[in-house]
Amino acid sequence: MDHAADTYRTDLMTITRYVLNEQSRFPESRGDLTILLSHIVLGCKFVASAVNKAGLAKLTGLAGETNVQGEEQKKLDILSNEVFVNALVSSGRTCVLVSEEDELATFVDPKLRGKYCVCFDPLDGSSNIDCGVSIGTIFGIYMVKNYDTVTLEEVLLPGKDMIAAGYCMYGSSCTLVLSTGSGVNGFTLDPSLGEFIMTHPEIKIPPKGKIYSVNEGNAKNWDTPTAKYVEKCKYPTDGSSPKSLRYIGSMVADVHRTLLYGGIFLYPADKKSPNGKLRVMYEVFPMSFLMEQAGGQSFTGKGRSLDLIPTNIHERSPIFLGSYDDVEEIKALYAEEAKAGSA
Repeated sequence: MDHAADTYRTDLMTITRYVLNEQSRFPESRGDLTILLSHIVLGCKFVASAVNKAGLAKLTGLAGETNVQGEEQKKLDILSNEVFVNALVSSGRTCVLVSEEDELATFVDPKLRGKYCVCFDPLDGSSNIDCGVSIGTIFGIYMVKNYDTVTLEEVLLPGKDMIAAGYCMYGSSCTLVLSTGSGVNGFTLDPSLGEFIMTHPEIKIPPKGKIYSVNEGNAKNWDTPTAKYVEKCKYPTDGSSPKSLRYIGSMVADVHRTLLYGGIFLYPADKKSPNGKLRVMYEVFPMSFLMEQAGGQSFTGKGRSLDLIPTNIHERSPIFLGSYDDVEEIKALYAEEAKAGSA
């Protein structure tokens, strides 16, 4: 990429322009999704600014409350949650909001309702705020048929019903990765313009990668297929080079690297967390949607992640996602285990 030439590019594909272009492919569209996405983008810009100033503005540290997951809330968590709830409600295009920070779903005032349900984690990886490691916002969007009379049961939908998903990573740069169901594109915030500019068009994950990403501190509690797979990554028996281990502990950062470089991200079930740790509706589903759109796949240990039907808004699931061939390997190990168990 010629960065010197890029400095003076005048024909920039901003995220607004991209979303409007996508909208024009559907003549019947009324622009509701475009308006909703523009409010999400605004929320991301606000949080990016707050994250950059967090140390100076004393926004790091604990706020003294504990969220529904039992994690102590950081001040930035609370701020980010308020920013996104306000941005989504004021768009006039949402009817239900599911946030990692709120125990109950938020039902929007009937006068302000629209046809979309948004599930989001306003600040994923927030335990990393104090040490400056990349953190991010994850979101997934569903369309709801009867939004005037919507109930909670109507938003407990499988991930394959999502119409759009994305994440915004706040790190050395602020990067927003988005899919509206026709591929994946990445945008980087240009602080001088205050605009997200397309920098990663049509992201495709390599079919096989050289990196695996997992918290090896949990190894003694893993099931057999996970343990076998990680052993194979470190000590391959086919003469190939071992894979490199990279684990940041911030899902957005780990998935972003996996998406760009290939490889596999694992957060398996274990004896300590038999249902896994990551939440289905606002972590597993959006990341699985993006991974599939980029040509990879996502697996729960039992089946395709996007086929899961959650029974509550904070349900958890194991996840193995990344390059197609790498996920195939772990699927084969689980199939082998199931076969041995039924023999």
